[in-house]
Amino acid sequence: MIVTTAQLYKVAYGKFAVGAYNINNMEQLLGLFRGNIQSKAPFIIQLSKGARSYADKRMLEAMIRAAEEIFPDAIFAVHLDHGDEETCYDCIDSGFYSSVMIDASHEPFEKNIAITKRVVDRAHPKGVSVEAELGMLGGVEEDIAVDEGHACLTNPEEAVEFIKQTKCDSLAAAIGTSHGAYKFKGQQSLHFDVIEKIRENVKKAGLPPTPIVMHGSSSVPKSEVERINAAGGKLDPSARGVNEEEYLPAAKLGVTKVNIDTDGRLVWTRVHREFFRDHPEKFDFREPGKIFVSEYGTFIAHKNEKLGSAGQLDAVRASVKAR
Repeated sequence: MIVTTAQLYKVAYGKFAVGAYNINNMEQLLGLFRGNIQSKAPFIIQLSKGARSYADKRMLEAMIRAAEEIFPDAIFAVHLDHGDEETCYDCIDSGFYSSVMIDASHEPFEKNIAITKRVVDRAHPKGVSVEAELGMLGGVEEDIAVDEGHACLTNPEEAVEFIKQTKCDSLAAAIGTSHGAYKFKGQQSLHFDVIEKIRENVKKAGLPPTPIVMHGSSSVPKSEVERINAAGGKLDPSARGVNEEEYLPAAKLGVTKVNIDTDGRLVWTRVHREFFRDHPEKFDFREPGKIFVSEYGTFIAHKNEKLGSAGQLDAVRASVKAR
């Protein structure tokens, strides 16, 4: 059942975080649904501009509709990840998406506000929620690259003014994470002080609680990197991600949506490298595909446990209705 993103946030805010997972193909989609059913968790399917180009938006939307029929117990929203203004409008007008993300974080503050407000004004009359970004994460996301020297944390004072003027429904805040596989070297924690300050400032301003979205939240497990390299890969062994144990404490402070993409790509790479290393005589791609669907489902269920969303499906079902 496809529901609005706002409905999921209403149930989750301050209690748990909803996992937002990017998909690009059928195997990812099957594993995603199986993992969420297995862990009884609501979830958000994310389609990026790159994914819509890679698989064609019509193909992806048709697969999601099919999965909705195959897994009737699933409750999820469909979200555009990192959209520009034109792509946001296309998704809003399609009537298929629960929410869109307009990413104008690379623009000056006032221009970011203006662009975001235009998207909000187009989305809200159609019941579509808008996620906006303030501050800049380092790393690479689709075709956007930001070096660490230009990354900057979200200013909590600016966040309130931004929310007031744009009326965005959720805020993607830069709180210490970064995009891609090469996030941290060594151990780095989230900036919980920034999360708390944003929440406090929003409350002081008399605004409704604003869900915070955490981008670049993959954990980049050391074991996955090691297994990929043992099977012929050449990933930097020092790559580190977000500590999974910080997901739930962040959720208690208002981080309501957690984006996870890189970790799923690592699972795909590890499964296929190991399979063809161990079976060089084989060429049927369905065999490693079946393994990946199972492994990805297990991965999703594990993430949901860390997010606190596992076991929340009945509570969400009692609160939401289909779009």
